[in-house]
Amino acid sequence: MAILVTGGAGYIGSHTVAALLEQGREVVVIDNLQTGHRGALLGGKLYEGDLRDKALLAKLFAENEIEAVIHFAANSLVGESMKDPVKYFDNNVYGTLCLLDAMDQANVRKIVFSSTAATYGEPEKVPIEETDPTRPTNVYGETKLTMERMMAWFDQVLGIKYVSLRYFNAAGAHESGKIGEDHRPESHLIPLIIQAALGQRPSIQVFGDDYNTADGTCVRDYIHVGDLADAHLRAVDHLLGGGESDVFNLGNGQGFSVKEVIETVKDVTGRDFPVVISPRRAGDPAVLIASSDKARRVLGWNPTRNQLANIIESAWQWHNSHPNGYND
Repeated sequence: MAILVTGGAGYIGSHTVAALLEQGREVVVIDNLQTGHRGALLGGKLYEGDLRDKALLAKLFAENEIEAVIHFAANSLVGESMKDPVKYFDNNVYGTLCLLDAMDQANVRKIVFSSTAATYGEPEKVPIEETDPTRPTNVYGETKLTMERMMAWFDQVLGIKYVSLRYFNAAGAHESGKIGEDHRPESHLIPLIIQAALGQRPSIQVFGDDYNTADGTCVRDYIHVGDLADAHLRAVDHLLGGGESDVFNLGNGQGFSVKEVIETVKDVTGRDFPVVISPRRAGDPAVLIASSDKARRVLGWNPTRNQLANIIESAWQWHNSHPNGYND
């Protein structure tokens, strides 16, 4: 029996594939390689194509005995989603509908969904809990929430059990140094700062230093990609063990400010670079931290790589040895 990973050649997807392979599991991947990289796959059987290709999905499910699905495939740039909502609803929502339909046809009844803390929008309190209101402030977050709601109905009507994992900022790289983060364009803070340390960009921009936080810069919850992969595996085992559908936040429970991240990169790399303070960006909340008490309690999840220096050290190891990413 195999686990199907959609978007398995992407950043978090490829680390989850690696974790599944380390457990000796059979892995099937579907990825259109729009943002993923063939070189990010350490194994598994790759179907290159799109979730909206119903014939390809039917072929995949016919050729493989799939016991559960881990669903990463989606467009995920907040800014782009606010310029091109059609692309996001088509790929994310319709793509998920095609996947759930194919699962139903093949009688596959378990799916772990890579969601986002963007489903909450501007939080009323931190740390954010699963029962807090979901009011997305961008199209990307809305599509992910729509996907969650769709899964809840597919559970109620068709008995497809799901676990939705909501998280903020994935960071770091695989301990082997073989795979890591390679987005084009890059939008995540830690790799952007590392690019400045590598001299690939002239400076790092800080958007606002007048927030109501200890040092005036935004505070975010960073989580090592290896810990995220572990949570997805635990969620699969939860469902395979007969567990009910559920939603879990993932985070390491402590936030780090933009300035703290910059200083830690300087410490880890031993390199200095210019920091430019710019005006605030619209829609950036001061503090975003997730409570993952429920995931720890129900899934037995315990993030082990939760020190910021360790997360950045693993990212630096990857970027320093792969300055052009996967070079594909």
